[in-house]
Amino acid sequence: MIRGLVKLLIVILILVAVGAFLIGRRSNDREILPGSSVQATGPVDSSKARDVGAKVGEATADAANEASSAVKNGSVTAKIKSKMALDDMVKAANINVDTNGSVVTLTGSVGSDAERKRAVQLARETEGVTSVNDNLRVR
Repeated sequence: MIRGLVKLLIVILILVAVGAFLIGRRSNDREILPGSSVQATGPVDSSKARDVGAKVGEATADAANEASSAVKNGSVTAKIKSKMALDDMVKAANINVDTNGSVVTLTGSVGSDAERKRAVQLARETEGVTSVNDNLRVR
């Protein structure tokens, strides 16, 4: 009983699938009418299309470069903050690290001149840093 019902269900599914295929094939054989919205409405200016494509490509490249720069800056900042957090002398929570290219700016307050010197040293020793602006103040 159940096997017969399953066989009948399979036969019906196959018939529905074949019918859907044939209906879809038949509708694809129809011609596109001249007034159809699928056709172009006039001549296509390929030079304008190239110009627009070039502008889009340039904007995409600029955005990619900015994103790459932001990731590099964030990476250098994270390295410096990690070094400071692992250092026993430096209180990293009180120091703000800003990176612009290879230039790092340290701002905030520190407890002693030795802590300030150590924070600047950790920043200078970080790969990718060429100069450090020390704007730290001793409390």
